[in-house]
Amino acid sequence: MVALVSALRVLGGGLHNYGFTVFFLPLSQDLGLSRAATSLAFSLARVEGAIEGPFVGYFIDRFGPRPMILVATILTGAGYILFAWVDSYTNFLIVYLGIISLSFTPGFVHAAMAVGNTWFIRYRARAMTVISSAVPIGGTLLTPLLALAVQAWGWRSGAILAGTLFLLIGIPIGMGVRHSPESMGLLPDGDAPTPAAPGNAAASDRGDGTSAVSDPTLRQAMKTWVFWLFVISMTVRVGAYSTISVHFVPIMVWKGLTQEHAAVLLGGFAFLNWAAHYVIGPLADAMNRPKLLTACMIAAGASMLLLIWGDGVWPLWLFTILFTAIDASFPVVWATIGDFFGRKNFATIRGTMSFFYTWGSVVGPVIAGAVYDRSQSYVATLWGICAAMLLGAFLTALLIKPWNAVKPLGR
Repeated sequence: MVALVSALRVLGGGLHNYGFTVFFLPLSQDLGLSRAATSLAFSLARVEGAIEGPFVGYFIDRFGPRPMILVATILTGAGYILFAWVDSYTNFLIVYLGIISLSFTPGFVHAAMAVGNTWFIRYRARAMTVISSAVPIGGTLLTPLLALAVQAWGWRSGAILAGTLFLLIGIPIGMGVRHSPESMGLLPDGDAPTPAAPGNAAASDRGDGTSAVSDPTLRQAMKTWVFWLFVISMTVRVGAYSTISVHFVPIMVWKGLTQEHAAVLLGGFAFLNWAAHYVIGPLADAMNRPKLLTACMIAAGASMLLLIWGDGVWPLWLFTILFTAIDASFPVVWATIGDFFGRKNFATIRGTMSFFYTWGSVVGPVIAGAVYDRSQSYVATLWGICAAMLLGAFLTALLIKPWNAVKPLGR
């Protein structure tokens, strides 16, 4: 299951998560759009994701991840093919918001991470790390090829290529995904069913054979301060990451690189991001997870200073190394949320959290684009991200002591 959803995330990461920034400048130039207008589309997509999050989570918990993955793969592939024919800002918004982004997040993000949480308890952080690290692998392997295709044939041909790959590769992958280990007569973590723990029994995070019915419901989770601390810290985290990822190539061009060199650095960022997953992931199973998350946010905040004050190529590479801590620690966030709230209603809780925290990724890219259009500089944006990262680090640190109390539930 981890291999299947990881392969799906390689595809989505290379062609969409990292890949769409390849379309940013040629699309803006072709349609005559400002950076703020182009960024607005990305932000509206986040609004869409926030609204659909609770419903998507419920359907994943109710029907399993496979239907969501198949629908997402088909619509995303068709959306990219239609994207090649947009000739106005309105058409761009219709295709990007009405088809691509509407379907991508439910199938390639929520459903994939739900698989990791459902199939594992003791090794949850490692499973989620493997699944999450598939995105930068896609960025490393597929995004540079997509960038070459866009440079050689134009962004419209690149969009057709992306859509075709989604359909040809994504559908067979999605067909193999199953709801849970219990649905196949198995237990989480690959444990063999025993007479004392039959395969159709819903194992809980306590690992003692008690039923998953003991896991908190969405309503119960929302009454805890832990839920809202996660929401606020995730708002900061996704806002910063979305702003940098959407504007990555434009920022590098602003720092003096060519678009081609910026695309190479983007591929390097994806590779380093993948490597960082396999440094941070194993640590998460061996140490206090909120402490690790706090350190990652501090490192990401410090990386902004390299963009503000650094000159030349090496500061940009150092920034790239440090900023990977944000994305590489996302699976640790979800593993920690799984520790607190269990398996049974994980997708519903995750989807509801996304309704709130996604607004960080809505506002960030638009503000960055608007500030650049006015000042022709990203300095103010980078200072804002640095401050936000420090705030997020403080909030995450507040989770350290209660996580110690619930840690045995995830073992």
